[in-house]
Amino acid sequence: MRILIYGLNYAPELTGIGKYTGEMASWLAKRGHEVRVVAAPPYYPAWRIWDEYRSSLYRTERVPGQPVVFRTPLYVPEKPSGMRRILHLFSFMVGSLPVMLRQVFWQPEIVFTVEPTFFGAPLALFVAQTAGAASWLHVQDFEVDAAFELGLLPAKGPIHSLALTLEVFFTNAFTRVSSISTKMVERSVAKGVPAEQAVLFPNWVDVEAIQPLEGPNGFRRELGLEDKIVLLYSGNMGNKQGLEVLGPIAQSFAPGASHADERVHFLFCGDGTFRPKLEAMVGGLPNVTLLPLQPFSRLNELLNAADIHLLPQRAGAADLVMPSKLTGMLSSGRPVIATSDAGTQVAHVVGDEARPCGLVVPAEDAEALHAAVVELIMNPGLRAEFGANAREYAVEHLGREQVLLQFERDLAQAI
Repeated sequence: MRILIYGLNYAPELTGIGKYTGEMASWLAKRGHEVRVVAAPPYYPAWRIWDEYRSSLYRTERVPGQPVVFRTPLYVPEKPSGMRRILHLFSFMVGSLPVMLRQVFWQPEIVFTVEPTFFGAPLALFVAQTAGAASWLHVQDFEVDAAFELGLLPAKGPIHSLALTLEVFFTNAFTRVSSISTKMVERSVAKGVPAEQAVLFPNWVDVEAIQPLEGPNGFRRELGLEDKIVLLYSGNMGNKQGLEVLGPIAQSFAPGASHADERVHFLFCGDGTFRPKLEAMVGGLPNVTLLPLQPFSRLNELLNAADIHLLPQRAGAADLVMPSKLTGMLSSGRPVIATSDAGTQVAHVVGDEARPCGLVVPAEDAEALHAAVVELIMNPGLRAEFGANAREYAVEHLGREQVLLQFERDLAQAI
């Protein structure tokens, strides 16, 4: 198949959508498909274009056996606000326009585009229709819904109505619409996508690269945490993650606090727009260590440094943005504490009644989060049970090879 992938984020970004789109494109190329990618230069999650990509507006990357990658310019705000984010997303569509139009002459058989950014959907559809190709929209985040429900844009008025109308019009024009959880697929169908055109395409994890480790841990040794109970948050530190709860929970266990516990240590690792605020909240606390985003080569060791993974989310976000970091947490064989509303996909996976992988507490409920942390700190047997369940779930449902083989079959059926 000749596959054109159009997406804002792409490898070598280490977190989120760029990581998954990069792995998907590389896997397809190794399977013998002709793959081209139109993407922005790497900038996420630091919101700064990498230095080695600053020398040119447009560039083409050709590596034998890998996809051909066309990098196009965009505006990257230093401090992304609501309107600046819109300009950022729109600028990618404008910057990529000439490159995408040239791909018509390549005659792709399918045009695959990723939301965000939804601004690219009309261009992807135009290229697909002009080239006589099938079109596929993959929803990693419900960008339009999230912008309003998370307060990035006003939730009422003509802008809201227009955005929803355009979303329905363009979404329903795609040959296939996929998303990363069953709840998100159901949301697509509720928006009008015919059920036969809606596809589940979950994020995955390399269960061989991310697996439980026994014995001494390098991160624990380097940070002097061998005898601690480590609670880890690792990933993007953005506004939609609900990281506001991390500061108070760490403060509640710090020396001198009412629930002080010298056994407990918090490890926060990542980068993003919320990081300076988090640093201000926990700066000086002896029971907190802040680390920058780590390379993939150390990811398994980092995830295994945890006794408990923390997965905070803002209220209302859990079925708009399925956290990609959850796959690695589960595959590492460690329990998860998630802040998520009942009935959401996150709550279903983590708090499954038959095989729970951890504890689920209401989003933004600091008291419930504290109680869950105490429960797992005090019960190592429960931590081990949840961790074993998490690993089993990852192996059974999230293995990279099985997910991408099914995706390849779905691609072929769409053409």
